[in-house]
Amino acid sequence: MHHFARRTAGFMTAIALVALPLAGCAKDDKDAKPDTGMATTTAMATATEHADDTHDNETDRNETDRNETDRNDADRDDTPTTKIPTAAGDIEVSGSILEKYNAVGGVTSPLGEPTGESQDAPGGGTMQAFEGGAIYSSPDTGAHIVWGEIRDAWMANGGPGGKLGYPTTDEMDIAGGKQSDFTGGTITWVDRQITVTEK
Repeated sequence: MHHFARRTAGFMTAIALVALPLAGCAKDDKDAKPDTGMATTTAMATATEHADDTHDNETDRNETDRNETDRNDADRDDTPTTKIPTAAGDIEVSGSILEKYNAVGGVTSPLGEPTGESQDAPGGGTMQAFEGGAIYSSPDTGAHIVWGEIRDAWMANGGPGGKLGYPTTDEMDIAGGKQSDFTGGTITWVDRQITVTEK
């Protein structure tokens, strides 16, 4: 913005330098004074208007650039993302699925490496499969791990689109086995037997 002020000052100086010698070239002092003053005033007014227009246009452009940057910043997804190297190539893991994956130990956890990119799931959720299970996430339940026979039973009952809905807990230890809770019920694995209980 300062370069416009310098340019305007330089332009005004150039006009003044041109106008002053012209004032001295008039035939008659009586005629020269009013015309010279008028010419200088007109030239200065025109230069000032041009500088103001240029400044306004530059201000408008800067405001547009700032608004565009703000929109881009708002549109930018600040979701954490990483790529996991696998035998099949790098596979991206992101958002709440990445947070859950990292919380349980990532590649060194029983989940192991991802086997594919995340996929959309019913009800605005997402899922990502790993060597040892899957992480399902929804806006209402957060991200939870489902694996083994509990996952098999859940998928046989419709998975996240079925009556059981999304998991609300990771698999947990219970007396004699394991349990996972879902929005619509519970699946237990006790004494190597699966029991599905709807709410």
